[in-house]
Amino acid sequence: MKKTLRSPLLVLTFTDSEKQPNALLNLNYEPALEHLGDDFFDRVSAAQFPQQILRFRNNDVLQQIGLDPKSVTDADFTEAFGQFHGREPFLALRYHGYQFGEYNPFLGDGRGFLYGQVRAIDGELYDFGTKGSGTTPYSRGGDGRLTLKGGVREVLAAEMLHRMGVRTSRCLSLVETGESLYRGDEPSPTRSSVMIRFSRSHIRFGTFERLAYLDRKDLIAILLDHVIESYYPHLVEQPDRYALFYTELVQKVADLAAQWMASGFCHAVLNTDNMSVTGESFDYGPFAFIETYNPQFTAAYFDYGGRYSYGNQPGICLWNLEKLHAPLQKVVAIADLESASSNFEAHYQKAYQQRMLYRLGFDQLETAQELVYQTVQFLNDSQVEYHNFFSELTNQFSRHWREQPELIFKDVVMPDAALVNLLDRWRQIYHQALNQFPEDYMLEIADRLVQYNPEVSLLRPTIESVWAAITEEDNWTPFHQLLDQIQAKNFRSQ
Repeated sequence: MKKTLRSPLLVLTFTDSEKQPNALLNLNYEPALEHLGDDFFDRVSAAQFPQQILRFRNNDVLQQIGLDPKSVTDADFTEAFGQFHGREPFLALRYHGYQFGEYNPFLGDGRGFLYGQVRAIDGELYDFGTKGSGTTPYSRGGDGRLTLKGGVREVLAAEMLHRMGVRTSRCLSLVETGESLYRGDEPSPTRSSVMIRFSRSHIRFGTFERLAYLDRKDLIAILLDHVIESYYPHLVEQPDRYALFYTELVQKVADLAAQWMASGFCHAVLNTDNMSVTGESFDYGPFAFIETYNPQFTAAYFDYGGRYSYGNQPGICLWNLEKLHAPLQKVVAIADLESASSNFEAHYQKAYQQRMLYRLGFDQLETAQELVYQTVQFLNDSQVEYHNFFSELTNQFSRHWREQPELIFKDVVMPDAALVNLLDRWRQIYHQALNQFPEDYMLEIADRLVQYNPEVSLLRPTIESVWAAITEEDNWTPFHQLLDQIQAKNFRSQ
C-alpha cells in the first residue's frame, strides 16, 4: 500500500516497508542471559491483546538508553511493548523462593518474561522485563495478566522512589490492553495492562535458591560468573570474587533498606524471589508509604502477622541474605558468607543515618547521631505526618534559622506540654547543627532539602484519587499531573 504526503513544493511517495524503523526494536539487544542456556529459563510467547493504548512512556529512561524521545513515537511503544512485534525469543526466568518464611519450589516468571537486555549510556547492562504479558509455564493457573491499577501504582511508586534517590527499577511503558480481569482484591471486572520494567537485573535470590534445590553446584558457579561479569565487573579478576560479590551484595542491600526506611516506604512482600542480586527495589506488590512514623505499619492486607511491616524491613533483608548462604556455600566458604552478613547491621545504621541527614539538609555533621535520633523520636512521639514534616522543613527553611532558633517551625502548635518540649529540644539540636557551618553553607542545605524531599507525597488516598479519575471518567490528567509533581526537582536559593 502506498501513502502520499503533499506540500506546495513536492510530493513524497513511500510504502509501508519504507517507514521510519522502530527505534525500540532497533536497539542493540545483548543476549547475555540467553547465552547461559536453557537451564535458567523457558522460551515463551506474548499474549495477543485486543487493544493497545499507551498510557505512560518514560522519556527519561529513553535518554538513559541513548534514545532521543522525539525519535520514538507512541506507535513504536505499542508495536514493541503492546503487540510484541519484531522481538524474540522471550525468556520466562526460573526461580524458587521463601514466601512469608516458607520455601516454595513452584515459582518462576508467571506473568512476565525477559524481553531483552540493553547497554545504557552509563555502560551498564539493563533488562527490559514485562509484567502482564500472558501465561507461562509458571502461571500456576493464573491468567498472566496485570490489572491497569496495578500498573498505575507501580509507575507512580517507581518514579517516587527514583525521585527520592532510592535505588530502584523504573517503568519504561504502560499499555492498556482492553481485557476485563477478575481479581479478589479489586472491584471486578477491572481493566488490563502490560508494563515494561527497566531494571539492572531480574536475577533474584530465588534464582540461586532453585539451583541449590536441584543440587546443581555447576549451575550456581555459572550463574555467579555471569552476575559478576555483568554487574560486578571490577571483581572478575579477583581470585576470591565469589566471596567479594556477596560482601558487596550485603552492603548494597543494607543501603537499600536504609533508603526505604528514610523514605518512609514499605515494600510489602519482601520474599526472597523479590530480592535482586544487584540490590535494587523491584517487584513490590501492595506497597505503601507510611502516613506517620510507625514501625508496626503493614502494607499488605494479607500479611496478618506483620512479617513485612515497615520496621521489620532491615531485619527481613538480613534474613533473606542469610538464606542465600545455602546456595552460595556450595562454591564459597560458609565462614566468608557469615562474616559478610555479620556486617549488615553496621552498614545499615551508617547508611540510614546518612540518608536521614540528607533529608534534613546535611551531607555531614559532627552531631549526626543525636540529630537523627531526636528527629525519629519527635516523629514517633508527635505522630505528625511523616512526609509533611520533611516537605515543610524544605518549604520553611530559612538562613535566619542559624541565628534565631525560635523561627524553626514557629507556627507549629503541639497539643500538650510534653510534645512542646520535644519540639523545642529538636529545634535546639537543629539550630546547633546549622551553626556547625558557615552562613554560605545554608544555600547547600536549602538545595539538598529540595533534592531529597518532594513536595508531594504518595499516600494511598492520593493514589486512589488518581485511580478514581481513571476508572470513573477515563481521565488521565490527574495521573500525569501527579507524575509531573513527583519528577519536579527545582533547586532554589535563599
